[in-house]
Amino acid sequence: FLFNKGALDFAGGTVVHINAGVAALVGALVIGPRIGYRRESMPPHSLTMTMVGASLLFVGWFGFNVGSAMEAGATAGLAFFNTLVATCAATVAWTMVEAVFKGKPSMLGAVSGAIAGLVVITPACGLVGPMGAIVMGFLGGLVCYWGVNGLKRMLGVDDSLDVFGVHGVGGILGALLTGVFASPELGGAGVWDYVANAPGTFDMGGQMIAQAWGVGTAVLWSGVVSYVAFKLIDMSIGLRVSPDDEREGLDITTHGESAYHS
Repeated sequence: FLFNKGALDFAGGTVVHINAGVAALVGALVIGPRIGYRRESMPPHSLTMTMVGASLLFVGWFGFNVGSAMEAGATAGLAFFNTLVATCAATVAWTMVEAVFKGKPSMLGAVSGAIAGLVVITPACGLVGPMGAIVMGFLGGLVCYWGVNGLKRMLGVDDSLDVFGVHGVGGILGALLTGVFASPELGGAGVWDYVANAPGTFDMGGQMIAQAWGVGTAVLWSGVVSYVAFKLIDMSIGLRVSPDDEREGLDITTHGESAYHS
């Protein structure tokens, strides 16, 4: 995900994550917090389903990271390996910092760390070396932990699924770090000059500026368009159910059925 002439086909994933993260943040701000947020206990819905879903994501992630190479070659192999080791590093980082600050690691934390690692390495999976992928994954676990547990409190937003803290923050971090670890001096693949059809000269400073421009454009675009979309929906059919319906639960009030027997 290099935002200059040296681009490879690993861009889509990070654009998706930044867009989704910013849209989730805007949506949470427009809708407002849930009733009882930060006053009542709101545990995860089902840790079993969370683990199953994350496992499916982990396997499927190889499909679009590796598949972005468009062929079974060296780049695809590098993308596969980098995706694996970065995710593992992020999981270790998240559980370590969680153990330090909360006394013990958790399965939810491990799952969150794994997803953070997948997000961070997506733009770089075919452009950085294995050690760069490990460092990116580890930093992703640490920074996304802060995004979920620190930044969210600072913003005072009820992002119930931590989309911005993991996908938004992770996508931004991954895009920026790609501009660092893609450097051939750090084991990366560098950039390809499509005009000369030859390897281009890698300028880390210039590349970081290009990456920052790309990130800023994605954040601004998603933020403005999401705000307009949410406001239009709110003015037409409404974004939020009544307080009574919210307390009873949308399974019953909206869908007319319950996921569990009470």
